[in-house]
This record gives sequence, structure tokens and C-alpha cells, in this order.
Amino acid sequence: MTQGFSPTSTRRGTLAGIAAGAATLAMPRIARAQSEIIRIGFPTPLTGPFAAEAKDQVKSAELAVKQINDKGGVAGRKVELLVRDDKLNAGEAATRTLELIEKDKVHAIVGALSSAVQLAVNEVTRARGVIYVSISQSDTINEVKDFSRFTFHEALNPHMTTAAVAKHTFKKGSKIAYLVADYAYGHEMLRGFKRAQEALGATSVGEILHPFGAADYSTFMPRLRSMRPDILCICNFGRDQANAIKQAVDFGMNRQARIVVPVLLHNQRLAIGPEAFDGVVGGANYYWGLEDTIPSAKAFNDAFKAAHDGAYPTDYGAYGYTGVYSLLLAMQKAGGTETDKVIAALEELKYDVAKGPQHYRKCDHQSVQSVLVLESKKKGEMKNPADLFKVLATEPASEDILRTCKELGFPA
Repeated sequence: MTQGFSPTSTRRGTLAGIAAGAATLAMPRIARAQSEIIRIGFPTPLTGPFAAEAKDQVKSAELAVKQINDKGGVAGRKVELLVRDDKLNAGEAATRTLELIEKDKVHAIVGALSSAVQLAVNEVTRARGVIYVSISQSDTINEVKDFSRFTFHEALNPHMTTAAVAKHTFKKGSKIAYLVADYAYGHEMLRGFKRAQEALGATSVGEILHPFGAADYSTFMPRLRSMRPDILCICNFGRDQANAIKQAVDFGMNRQARIVVPVLLHNQRLAIGPEAFDGVVGGANYYWGLEDTIPSAKAFNDAFKAAHDGAYPTDYGAYGYTGVYSLLLAMQKAGGTETDKVIAALEELKYDVAKGPQHYRKCDHQSVQSVLVLESKKKGEMKNPADLFKVLATEPASEDILRTCKELGFPA
């Protein structure tokens, strides 16, 4: 974690000057305010089935903090990232967030890597008037019942992701079978795909829910095969994605149907190799190959590789970078950490730190950004071990790809 500097010596110097006159009595308090470290809380599941993605988020968030500190910090104040393990548990996340706010006195929260967990974090932060930048996919967090003026959503949301993926994989008359994780992420991705399929003239031939963290998917495969789909849409995350795809391929489902996922995960593709993922299509917020056309991606990649022995940043890792960096840019614009000023700055912020232009929509604080549609490469197509995907399409950043503010429950 990036460490801030201690302001002790500044305070001592100020106290030594008090004897110079009564006018100097206010100086210690002013000096503390000006030199106080800016603390950003970062709850994320460092243990559990999403740990690989979470650890990548921490690495990228640390890089954002280091880069800001190397440039002099925010309004002359250094920044510190306080990472906590939420263990992929909503109760644990709420407890850690409360500790970060009340004990560690953080100025804002960034993080969480689950639909349900981020909503638990959001409950704590909005009740206490603390800015929260969420970096995991969720539709619910943008809806009026969960939204607050303190809530910002830097990640893609399931509506955006599934619409982009469906546009480039579903066709009129396509028959789609769904294998879905039975929790918020899976449910929201399923809802998004079914909304998209209706608009595109595709048809659902069935859906199967599986428990979170399932190790064995073999019992589902005969049922999925009997549905005779053209497309098998697997809506899960982390190790569940790798296990489900591998077992679907072992069962031969890829010879019957194209495998499509809402989010094509870098780490899971690395975990089980190119053969199982051959031809799998899915969405992404980021892929390092953007560096060929986007200067900010090249700069992000170069900085990350320099810090991590030549390794490239990952998709979910990039959320840690863009989430923290956008918040710190807003704090710079606001001249500090005063909540109302930082909120106003975030609402007006136009930023390009890793993937091209982004901004937060005013009504729901959703980050408007591009959506990538990727296809996993065959082993023979890979130029190097990191050359995992080809970009089939890029849906440009536009508010047109979001649900309307009225649909989310905001005043028209």
C-alpha cells in the first residue's frame, strides 16, 4: 500500500513559533488541515473466489495513489490507500467500511467486488455522508432506491455490458440457453441479456440457476444440451466462470453452441488456458491491447509494467486505477476533501486516465464509458502469453447506452 508522510515535523515547527505573538495561535490548526494525509478506504475481497481480481484492483489503485503523490499529492497533501479484506461478505464489508470511516477517519471509500457487497458498503457510506466510488458491476446501485448524492459508480453496469455483448453475438432467431449464478450478479446479467434478446429478436430456450461457488457443473450439461441452443450464455464470475466454461467444453457444449459470457475475465482465461476459452466472447471495461490506439492506455500499461515486473494490468484491475484516479482528480479540482466540493467536481469531471474519455452522468453518477466486446484467441493466434483476446467491437462512451434517468426512478 502507498504510504503517506507524517506531518509531525510541520506541527512541531509551527508550535515553536507560537511565542512570536498571539497572531500565530491559529497556525497549528491551519497547518494540520493543509498537511493532513488524505485517506482513501479500499474494501475488497482479498480472500475467496474473487481474490485474483481483487488483488489486481489493489495493485492498480496503489499505482494511482503513487502517481498522484509523485506529482505532489492533492493540494499539497499526500494520499494513503487503506486496504481492507471484505471477504466477499456483505456484513464483513459493512463492518470494515464503518471502521474505515469512524476509526481511520477516511475521506472517501473506493472498492468492493460484488453486487451485494457494494450495496452494503453504500448503505454505510450514504448514511454517514461519505463519498463512495464503486468499482464492481451493479444495476441496482444506480437505481433511485439505492442511490445517494454520495454514491458514484465507476464500473460498467450489467445493462451496458449485456447490451453490447448481445449486439455482437445474438441474432434474430438465435436460441439462447442460460447458466446463471444464483445471486445478484447473475440475476442482473440475465435480466440484461433477456432485455437485449427481446430487442434483437432472439429467443430464450431455458435457464438454469447454479449456486455461488459451485465446483461441479456436470449435472447441468445434459439439461443444457437438451435445450438445443445456438448460444450458451454463462453468467457468473471469478473461479465460477473458469470452472463452468471448462466443464461445458469438456462436455462438448462448444461444438453445439457458441459460448458467451457477460464479462470475459483476464485472470480466469489465464488460469485455464486458451483451449477451454477458444472462441468464447464477452464484454470488458479494459484490455491492455487498447494501447495501440489510446495514449492513456499505453501510459497506464507502461506505468503498471514498470511497477510489476512487466506484467500487464487486467480488466478488473483497471477499475481500481480509474476509480481512485477519478476521485483524486476531483479532489484536486475541489482543492481538498470537502465533501460537497468534491461531489460537485466529480459531477463535472471529464477524465481520460486509461481507456479514453469518461464522465459521471449527473442523475445517477454512472460513469459513461466505452464497452469492449472481446473474443478469446486460439493458442496459435497469440503473439505472446499476454495476447489473450481480440477486440471484436468497441461501443463508444455515450449516455445513449444507459437506462434513462426516468427508468431508474429519477425525476424526468
